[in-house]
Amino acid sequence: MADTGNRVHSMTAFARLSREASWGSLQLELRSVNQRYLEPHFRLPETLRDLEPGFREALRTRLARGKVECTLRFEAESADDTLTVNSERLAALAAALSEVRTALPQAAMPDALSLLDHPGVLESRGTDLDTVKAEAIALFDAALAELLAARAREGEKLATLIHSRLAGVREQVAEVRRLMPQILDRQRTQLLERLETVKAELDPQRLEAELTLLAQKADVDEELDRLVAHVSEVERQLGQPGPKGRRLDFLMQELNREANTLSSKSVVADTTRCAVELKVLIEQMREQIQNIE
Repeated sequence: MADTGNRVHSMTAFARLSREASWGSLQLELRSVNQRYLEPHFRLPETLRDLEPGFREALRTRLARGKVECTLRFEAESADDTLTVNSERLAALAAALSEVRTALPQAAMPDALSLLDHPGVLESRGTDLDTVKAEAIALFDAALAELLAARAREGEKLATLIHSRLAGVREQVAEVRRLMPQILDRQRTQLLERLETVKAELDPQRLEAELTLLAQKADVDEELDRLVAHVSEVERQLGQPGPKGRRLDFLMQELNREANTLSSKSVVADTTRCAVELKVLIEQMREQIQNIE
């Protein structure tokens, strides 16, 4: 299963390790970027291709999301350059060709040089592949541990940035709450002044109804309460175990919805400015959350 620690993990990281010995050299690179699901890709030498299932399973048990590219390079170092034929591989290839010849008599058969060029048929004597494979597995495990550590370090940075933006959202909500009584008083005064200017006949009941309707249109208490609730939930999710990026992305949509409603209800420049600032903060968080596992 994927890492279940409470820390935030980024999906963006890189690790490179190498190993040199008498049999030659190995170099392994792991590179991960954000992706909705776990999507591993492997570039391995043909002689080490059978390591891929184990590598794939190791990634699946340690990671939940991200596009991960694994590149393994192997350069053999041998004093004996004699080439040998892998009899088992050649026999299997011959059997397959025999079936093809039976099924398709007119099909052209490969020549001897083509058979030798088939992966795994021709081998370099002196290379102990079992030793190389064991070293490659150890190298992969070490590189994966380094990749996980890098994802955790980057995740801590992302979490710090998000907490900072969440604090900014709380500040904007507090500012709108502070401004609301002044805004409502100002609207009442402006309405009375307009009525006085046109010398309209003041019907107290009609006036009160108009003021009540205006106050309802400008009332954003519910939106502010939901903004605070969503901020608290984001903070809680950041401390939850396991992958959390998708839940955080959903919460960004909810925050943005409330900010849009606040903007649509804005009747003065002050609340419009706060709504714009909220959208900027939410977008900044959304961009960071795209990289969280």
